[in-house]
Amino acid sequence: MHILLTGSTGFIGHTLKAALERAGHTVRGGVSPRRSALQPGQVAMDFAHDTSASAWLPRLEGIDAVVNAVGVLRDTRQRPIDAVHRDTPIALFDACAQAGVQRVVQISALGIDASSTRYAQTKLAAEAHLQQLAAQGKVRAAILRPSVVFGKGGDSSALFMNLARLPLALLPGPVLQARVQPVSVHDLAAAVVALLGPAIDQTGTIECTGPEALTMGAFIASLREQLGQRPATVLRLPQPLTTLSARLGDAVPPSPWCSETLAMLGSDNVGNPAQFEQLLGRKGVHYSQLVATAWR
Repeated sequence: MHILLTGSTGFIGHTLKAALERAGHTVRGGVSPRRSALQPGQVAMDFAHDTSASAWLPRLEGIDAVVNAVGVLRDTRQRPIDAVHRDTPIALFDACAQAGVQRVVQISALGIDASSTRYAQTKLAAEAHLQQLAAQGKVRAAILRPSVVFGKGGDSSALFMNLARLPLALLPGPVLQARVQPVSVHDLAAAVVALLGPAIDQTGTIECTGPEALTMGAFIASLREQLGQRPATVLRLPQPLTTLSARLGDAVPPSPWCSETLAMLGSDNVGNPAQFEQLLGRKGVHYSQLVATAWR
């Protein structure tokens, strides 16, 4: 198939592109012209401004399927979250419906139903529009909702690994207690490949999780153990200091730590892996094996 993959140079997108090409597909990777120079097989696209279907129609010529892997953690002037998560994906989905591109895969996130953050609400708006198009028979859509995605090149993965290397960690209480179900970035890519293969015709929303849930504190401890380190001393950051640190992050746009990050990391992020495992044809990588299998 000829596949348009948005966000192809990002953490998840880079892994998806490699997996799709190994499966024999031709991938046209979408990149922001402001962030990197175009390479062969890439097409320029700007999720901050390409908010009309007409901007996407020329890019869909000869395309059989679209995979949207673009996402931002927080709102910035260069990458406004309303446009990146909601307005531009909606324009892309409408263009797919107009151009007759039936296969659409949206990489979303687990736990957004219960969240009031702008991250969650903008993701949900794009999902709802895609589901409406699917209900009208205009596209065949699969929405993947992964838990914490772990792998080499991920900002959150690097943060977890850096915390795991510390002999003394001071972490916010909500983050320590929140339950997650980490999923390997390679398993997520394998699921997309399966969805676009000839043997599977699955649509709807699919929770993408590892086989077992644990608290974030226990996950960081497991990563430390996988690194061959002795158990660390973990202290709880008092709530007033937690709130203050997040508010300070709000004032620094490049910082991944902010009030929305605290709200998301402080909430459970778990689901049922049954559909995901059906796509993979096996269980996903267990969190205790992530360093050996995904940190490469």
